[in-house]
Amino acid sequence: MRYSRVFLDAIQYVLPPNVVSSEELESRLKPLYKKLHIGLGQLAALTGVLERRWWDEEMSVSVGATAAAHKALRAAQIDPTDLGALVYTGVCRENFEPATACAIAADIGLPEDAAVYDISNACLGALNGILDIANRIELGQIRAGMVVTCETAREINETMIARMLAEKDMEQFKFSLATLTGGSGAVAMILTDGSFSNRRRQLVGGVSRTAPQYHRLCRWGLETIGTGMLRPFMTTDSVSVLKYGVDLGVRTWKAFLDRLSWTKEQVDKVICHQVGSEHQNTILKLLGIPGDRDYATYPYLGNIGTVSLPITAAIAEERDFLKPGDKVGFLGIGSGLNCTMLGFVW
Repeated sequence: MRYSRVFLDAIQYVLPPNVVSSEELESRLKPLYKKLHIGLGQLAALTGVLERRWWDEEMSVSVGATAAAHKALRAAQIDPTDLGALVYTGVCRENFEPATACAIAADIGLPEDAAVYDISNACLGALNGILDIANRIELGQIRAGMVVTCETAREINETMIARMLAEKDMEQFKFSLATLTGGSGAVAMILTDGSFSNRRRQLVGGVSRTAPQYHRLCRWGLETIGTGMLRPFMTTDSVSVLKYGVDLGVRTWKAFLDRLSWTKEQVDKVICHQVGSEHQNTILKLLGIPGDRDYATYPYLGNIGTVSLPITAAIAEERDFLKPGDKVGFLGIGSGLNCTMLGFVW
């Protein structure tokens, strides 16, 4: 994939008001830790996640997404009627139908000829959304489009904590630990053909690679218990996800550099999906990327799924880590396993 007329005019985010520390979560798990002879502090020690954010109880994901959408429109100085498409890409959605994107489009006042729909692909959804809008722009179908997403971790964290306390089992602890790194937030991005703004973050191109034979390593959904009752669950084989995810990332990185005709030395900065400290250190080492070229938010925001990579880019820009002219790689991975890497000139 190569692009010649696609620009990221705005990237804006909203953070939930409730800060929840790893210490606070572990304090609720004391009976489990005592039975399994686990010392407090393991969550932060193993993952590097010190805290995360939660929305208020019963907060709708479309509300968070819509707030981010309004911020992006103001930042880009674009009228909603100029948008030819709106794509919602969150793992967390309000219903099986209609698309969560419809609630956002109704609130911001999208024109009736705009395309409005959801894309779902685990943590990679936002990058898939960028590519979908970029293709429409490059083909001349639209001048501008929005990618918006919102994730909430409160509900699944509460569910898994209750289950861990009920079962008090080492296997359950091992496959539930990654769930407790989850965070919450919302982000919206506006991509255009460059005719609306002097601000330039040009999308140069990207590549995708997949390893679907590992689709059962990380799962989040509903399971049947008792006589037809359903309950949410999330399970992650963290060791295998790291091993096979990094292998896929290395292959994708090589294809990415080749497709964009960049060398790794020419990549000034990278923004990775925010999994945790072990994943970050391993992938940077194997890709040959110095640590000072990467920006991380997972210690204080956790893993916000589809929101993690774009919100990290937005914060990195706010703090002058990403500078005009930088060649920037967005390095995304999601369960499935799927990997997409995008290259921008900031």
